[in-house]
Amino acid sequence: MRAMQSRSSLPDANRIGILTAAVLLAFALTRVLPADEALLRLAIGEFFLTYPVSLATAITVIAAGLAATGMDWLLRGHPALASRRTVEHWLLPTLTTFVVGAPLSLLPDGSSWWIAFAVAGAALVMVFIAEYVAVNPLAPSYSAAMGLLIALSFAVSLILLTTLRASSPRLVLSVPAIFLASGLVSLRALHLRLQRWEFFWALGIAVISAQLASALHYWPLSPLQFGLALVGPLYALTALAGSLGESTPLRRASVEPIVALALTWGAAVFLG
Repeated sequence: MRAMQSRSSLPDANRIGILTAAVLLAFALTRVLPADEALLRLAIGEFFLTYPVSLATAITVIAAGLAATGMDWLLRGHPALASRRTVEHWLLPTLTTFVVGAPLSLLPDGSSWWIAFAVAGAALVMVFIAEYVAVNPLAPSYSAAMGLLIALSFAVSLILLTTLRASSPRLVLSVPAIFLASGLVSLRALHLRLQRWEFFWALGIAVISAQLASALHYWPLSPLQFGLALVGPLYALTALAGSLGESTPLRRASVEPIVALALTWGAAVFLG
């Protein structure tokens, strides 16, 4: 019985192989497509915004959508899913695919691209398996899956923030992206930890992240410094919300966020 329970908590190997291969194939196509870019123009009153769009960008967006629909297909084979919705399990696979796909389209051909390609594949497999396990909170490996998903969420956030800084977008483009990503990451992490949706906490954390991003936009920070300076408060506030949601006294609940904030900001200063 225990062996059967253990097997049922893991996804079908064929399905996860097909899904991962499909997403990686989309990434590989960006290397053979034309690199020509078109400027997407948006007029807001008397302000004009331009954003370069290429076939690689479109393929990355399609790959993210493929990860979301593929995650739903993967979860349909879970014995504990029943008739529940799977939307919550799409968030991290979609964000992970989009975030790891963007740097892959920017890296030059060579060993660095192949290393990043292999890391992206491994990250996707871990996310798919962990999301599958997280369907059933009673599964023996649920705690490990929850910890892995939360860790990957903030790692993906750091990659996103670093990539955004490196691409030097205008403030009006970067802040909405940071607001949306921060809100989704904190919302998913809190749901995994508390087994309920904390929309107000996630909204507040997203607003604070966007405000910090606005304040730091014109500072002379490297991409990694910028990412660390923002992911520290994002993790700290999410951890604080999770601890308070578990009715932990405020003094004890503040220890982990303060330590995390000190470490990330200290690393950002040291890298300067």
